[in-house]
Amino acid sequence: MREALDQWDFVLAAYAVGVLGTLGMIAWSWLSMRRAEKRRDESRKR
Repeated sequence: MREALDQWDFVLAAYAVGVLGTLGMIAWSWLSMRRAEKRRDESRKR
C-alpha cells in the first residue's frame, strides 16, 4: 500500500473532463443550430 498520491490520476481526470465537456458543448451547439434552422425554414414558409 502506498501513501503518496499519484498526480497522473488527476491529470487524466482533468483531460477526461475537458474532452467530455468539449464534446458536450459541440453536441449542444449542433442541436441548437439544427433547431434554429428548422425555425427559420418554418418562418419562411408562412
